[in-house]
Amino acid sequence: MLRNSKFKNTNLIWAASLALSVMSNTTVANADERESLEQLKATTTNLIDLLVQEGVLPKDKAEAMVKKASQDAASQVKQAKAKEAEEAQSLKDNPELVGAIKPKQDEKSVRVQYVPEHVKKEMREDVEKEVMAKLNYKAGDRLAMPGWIDRIKLHGDLRLRYQHDTFGSNNAPIAVLNNTVRNSNIVNSTEDRDRYRVRARLGADAQVNDWLKAGLRLTTGLFTTPVTPNQTEGIAQGKYQFGLDAAYIEAQPFDWLKVDGGRFANPFFNTDLVWDPDLAFDGFVATLTPKINKSLTSFTTIGVFPIEEIQSSEVNGAKDKWLYALQTGIQWQAPNKTTAKLGFAYYDYENVEGQSNPTGLDTFSGTVPAFRQKGNNTFNINTLNGGLAGANNIALASQFELINLIGQIDLLTFDPVHVTLTGDYVKNIGFDADEIFKRTGIRYKEETEGYQLRLDVGHNSFNGGPSVEVKPNDWQVNLAYKRLEADAVLDAFADSNFHLGGTDTKGWLVGGSYAIDKNAWIGARYFSADEISGPPLSIDVLLFDFNAKF
Repeated sequence: MLRNSKFKNTNLIWAASLALSVMSNTTVANADERESLEQLKATTTNLIDLLVQEGVLPKDKAEAMVKKASQDAASQVKQAKAKEAEEAQSLKDNPELVGAIKPKQDEKSVRVQYVPEHVKKEMREDVEKEVMAKLNYKAGDRLAMPGWIDRIKLHGDLRLRYQHDTFGSNNAPIAVLNNTVRNSNIVNSTEDRDRYRVRARLGADAQVNDWLKAGLRLTTGLFTTPVTPNQTEGIAQGKYQFGLDAAYIEAQPFDWLKVDGGRFANPFFNTDLVWDPDLAFDGFVATLTPKINKSLTSFTTIGVFPIEEIQSSEVNGAKDKWLYALQTGIQWQAPNKTTAKLGFAYYDYENVEGQSNPTGLDTFSGTVPAFRQKGNNTFNINTLNGGLAGANNIALASQFELINLIGQIDLLTFDPVHVTLTGDYVKNIGFDADEIFKRTGIRYKEETEGYQLRLDVGHNSFNGGPSVEVKPNDWQVNLAYKRLEADAVLDAFADSNFHLGGTDTKGWLVGGSYAIDKNAWIGARYFSADEISGPPLSIDVLLFDFNAKF
């Protein structure tokens, strides 16, 4: 009702303004026109009085409007009379000009004088400013709102997925795959599987001030896994789980320095060789990006990330698990926006390896990882105290200290189509066969390297964040080969789609995406992967996705 009233009052203002404008720009030719003008004047006066009564227009402003209209009308009449006298004198002095000068108007015509555009503009702005201020409008085009609304940006996306998992006919049975030196949690190796899955994410970014930002993001997915937000559909399971996937504060005191704390997206230049694309990081990270010159920019990222908090005591010898990380690199950009980027990273995991329990005690049960996928070499921490093997007693055999080299060339020769070639290599230099033998009593083969080569051709909008718009008919195709040995990386945080997660795998990826409209696209990917050294385990994964973001 209030809104309708405001629009009504605005219309009244414009009607009154228009009438005053006509009055101030009209010259009356006879009595009939004078009567019509008097009616218009009375109507306009009543409109202005009504606006004053409604409280939309102050009385002094209304009087000023009427006074200005009268002054403008008088000025127009004076100018018209002067021009007529000038024309008459010119005809008298120069009879030969008769017919060249515009003939006198018909007695019944109404002559409207020209009103300069800047005068009209000033009148409109005066009326609009006064009315909009009275109606509580902001910037002249919308209702004034609290300032905090302008500082918050909402974003989200929804993905519908069909997933088909195919298991090789020569795969080893579960009893063989699950053993104390490699896996303990495989539940299927022979039966193909079809699933319909949903991923929904909703985030908000708040600009606290010029240099400080805060963000939150909710996402679907199981609370027991850090690597996938997918929710498998099923009526019987009840409501979907919705958890906090990001909660961070970001400070950027300088253009070249950014510091994040809380839970946030992966801050490193990376591929899915070392990290699952959906993995979030907890802790603190600082990123420095000073420019060397117009074409060269360096980047350095330093982070400290808690993995698992453990309360140590006289009966609990396990310690907190941490990740300390450093990545540095350089990026070059050509005049045509082609870029080349090279990064070197060092990831040091502390206290993630297992420790054997002493006879009759469970002092180091906390060294068992809270979450695993599959692939890393493991051992039973209860072997020395006579305990039975089981998932709760299987811990990692190796320490993990990774070096990671990654390079990427993004060619824009065919702009806006990108041709991107990426190479990624990782090695676990923390693996020490002799140290592992002393701690576990088992001699393991060194399998500590991984690499990936990937080619992407098309538009990069599919890889962008919330602010990057996917345009209609954008497209991209992908081809990659990956090899990841058993102890090359921590299997818990590796890609959850390739080989259905984990390490000890090699194979191909082929995929593509196509935007059917703005921010709406379809995609398909096919992963074909086999084991490297463990018992036979071939898994192919087919994904069909429909994505929408806002």
